[in-house]
Amino acid sequence: MCPAVPVTPSGNAKLGTDAFKGETPLSAIGEHVCGLHFYSGNINRQVIAHHYCSHVSRDIRQCVIYESDKKHARLVGIEYIISSNLFETLSLEEKRLWHSHVYEVKSGQLVAPGMQKDSEREAMMGLVGTYGKTWYTWQTDRGDKVPLGIPQLMMAFTADGQAAPELLSARDNLSGVVTEDVRRGRSDLIAPAIQPGADAWQKGEATQLQAVTVKMNVSS
Repeated sequence: MCPAVPVTPSGNAKLGTDAFKGETPLSAIGEHVCGLHFYSGNINRQVIAHHYCSHVSRDIRQCVIYESDKKHARLVGIEYIISSNLFETLSLEEKRLWHSHVYEVKSGQLVAPGMQKDSEREAMMGLVGTYGKTWYTWQTDRGDKVPLGIPQLMMAFTADGQAAPELLSARDNLSGVVTEDVRRGRSDLIAPAIQPGADAWQKGEATQLQAVTVKMNVSS
């Protein structure tokens, strides 16, 4: 059992900085990238996503996603990012849940706020050929005050004209970037071919979760 954490009357946990040093999951997070997502099955529901990621292995990243990069931002979801080689091993049914990152990187929609240009370029070279599976647990975009319902599958854009200009402009203002400038700076990045099965929503049949009631199995 985890030890109890003292809480102030305001509801904020009083944790010393030592709690996040050493061999803890939080100490492994070393990458912050910001992009856009939309709800699978409804491309009109679009959100800004701040990813904070750690590397599980050469082929797998795991990211927690917040609505902003502010201290008290709400945690809205998670994303798993895998290499092209690992994606290739998945079943066709599983691949339907994953999206490619080629357009996000090449278009400048995915950025690393505050990172030096050379370091950001290196990071994007490592991300351009990867695939992500993203689940949102808190639908803050519709005004939910607490996490309601079941997780929702999210997707990423694959072509110009899909993302709302005002949302991209808001992301640029918040992150201190200009998407078109970023795009031009990445024009020479090699874009690998997107493997069949990813971005399945483009074929007109998106995948989304629905809650169902099942009988409880009480047998021993």
